[in-house]
Amino acid sequence: MPPTHLHPNQAEHFEVLEGSMRAIVDGEERVYGAGETIAVPAGIPHQMGAEGPTRMRWEVRPALRTAEFFERLYGDGPHSARQMGEAFFAEYDDEFRLA
Repeated sequence: MPPTHLHPNQAEHFEVLEGSMRAIVDGEERVYGAGETIAVPAGIPHQMGAEGPTRMRWEVRPALRTAEFFERLYGDGPHSARQMGEAFFAEYDDEFRLA
């Protein structure tokens, strides 16, 4: 699972399509199965991960620069998270913060 984090200006919504997801939202842990949804309001600390092969739908609103964040987080270029370290996360402070 990713580290506990929050999105200060964005709400997230997840729908489990197949498999299951373990989520800890605001300190409450639960496993969600196919057909269930997970709502994470803006500013609420959370983390989640798949429990085996899983397919889900994910929405983040407003989108802000989320797509750019993930492209650079997993990229290898000179402006990637790997190259920039803490400066990378400071740049995306509106989208992602460690809790």
